[in-house]
Amino acid sequence: MSVNICNTGKKIGFVGAGKMASAIMGGIIKSSFINPDNIFVYDVSDNALKSANINFGVNTLNSIDELANCVDVIVIATKPFVIADVLEELEGKTQNKLVVSILAGVTTSRIESVLKNTHVVRVMPNTPAFVNEGMCAICKGSIAKSDDVVFVDSMLKNIGKTVQVDEKDIDIVTAVSGSGPAFYYYIIDLIARAGEKLGLDYNTCLTLSAQTALGSAKMMLKGDMAPSELITAVTTPGGCTAVGNDVLNSSDLEQILDKTIKDTMEKAKSLG
Repeated sequence: MSVNICNTGKKIGFVGAGKMASAIMGGIIKSSFINPDNIFVYDVSDNALKSANINFGVNTLNSIDELANCVDVIVIATKPFVIADVLEELEGKTQNKLVVSILAGVTTSRIESVLKNTHVVRVMPNTPAFVNEGMCAICKGSIAKSDDVVFVDSMLKNIGKTVQVDEKDIDIVTAVSGSGPAFYYYIIDLIARAGEKLGLDYNTCLTLSAQTALGSAKMMLKGDMAPSELITAVTTPGGCTAVGNDVLNSSDLEQILDKTIKDTMEKAKSLG
C-alpha cells in the first residue's frame, strides 16, 4: 500500500525497513506506543516495503522526500554507507523535526552539518530487540532537547532496555552491546559443545547453556548483588563450581575478552 496524504496526529517515519527497523516498528506497535496508521516507511526495496505493510499494517511511501514532508519524527535505519545520499535527500526538509539515527559510525555532528536546525538523537541498538530484549544506548546531538531524549527513550523501551551515554563513548557501547550478542552466542555455543563432547546431545546442551545464560543475566540485572557476590552465592568451597572457577581464573580469558572489546571498539571508531 502506498499513501500520498498525511493524517493528523504524531507521525513517525522510517527511512529503511530492514531487520532493526522492523524490530522497532513491531515493538512500538505491539505496545500501543503508536498506531500503525501513524507510521510511514520508505525503502529502496519493494519487497521490504511490502513486508512492512503486511507484517505491521504501516503506510509505505514512494520517496524520502514524501516521507520527510509527512512525519514529525524520522528514524534513519539504512546502511551507514548510504548516509550521504539519505542526508542529501533530507536536506532542507527537517527543520525543527526530530531525526533519530541508528547507524554505526555516523556522528550526530555529521548529520547536523547537513540537516540544519534539526534535533538529532543517535541510538546504538542491538539484535535482541527482535525478541524485545534489546539494549539501546541513546545520545543527543547539540540541538536536541531533553524532551527529544525522553521521547526516544520511551519509544525504545518497547524493545528492551535503554541507557543514556555521551556520544564520545558510543564506540565502547558498540563493542559491548552492539556487537556483544555475537560474542555471547560464541560463548554459549562453546559451553554447549563442551557438554556434547562429554556425551550429552548438542541440542540439549544448547538449551541448558542458553537458558542458563538468560537466567544468569536476569539475576545480574536485578541489581541486588554484585557479579562477585553472585559467583560466591553459586560456589561451594571445594565443590564443583569452585573447580570450574579455578580453571577460568587461571586462564587468559580476561585478556582475550579485553582484546575482543578493544579491537571491536577501534573498528567502530574507524567507521566514523
